[in-house]
Amino acid sequence: MNTAPLNPDDIKAVYLREEDLVVASSILYQAYHDDPLFVEIFKAEEEGYESRLRSAIREELITFWQARQPMIGLFEGQRLLAVACVLRPDAGFGPGRFWHWRLKMLLTAGLFGTRQMVEKEQKVKDNVPARCYHILSFIGVHPDHQHRGLGHLLMGAVDTLVSEEPRSEGVAVLVTLPKCLSFFEHGQYHHLSELKVGRISGQLMFRNATQKA
Repeated sequence: MNTAPLNPDDIKAVYLREEDLVVASSILYQAYHDDPLFVEIFKAEEEGYESRLRSAIREELITFWQARQPMIGLFEGQRLLAVACVLRPDAGFGPGRFWHWRLKMLLTAGLFGTRQMVEKEQKVKDNVPARCYHILSFIGVHPDHQHRGLGHLLMGAVDTLVSEEPRSEGVAVLVTLPKCLSFFEHGQYHHLSELKVGRISGQLMFRNATQKA
């Protein structure tokens, strides 16, 4: 693990290119491997969990790319260290997902898992008290570069993205990994409600666009 002090001048935040998706998928796979929601959806107790999770995250990133939704990467030189995937207010995701996404996800997660993923998105939308907002779908830092402040730099890049959309009232996130709650609380996300997807409970959190870090 690299624990060397971070020099912010060496880090650049840019939108990912198509050729970055393989590395981004690997980073997010490691970030969400133990997330209770994904453990439930992709049946970690059954053989092939890792393969199903990898395939699902890969399909999500491909869908983000095809829909031209922002994926932000933090680079140190040419190396991708952290990733955030954000849905714009007009993304049009949710129960009306692209048919090819739903077909591929059915093959990966099965009918029950696919329903849970769609249910998660719909519950977030039903419980955010705003009409126009972004959704933070994925965020992850390469495990070899954690505890270097990259998460906070990435959060700042997300805040900048939100501020560039004058209509957006803020950004929402569903947190299902308890150890991540303090990270979002420090980023001035406030709790909206507890949501349950299947047997898993998560905290729906929101950061107003007018808040300053």
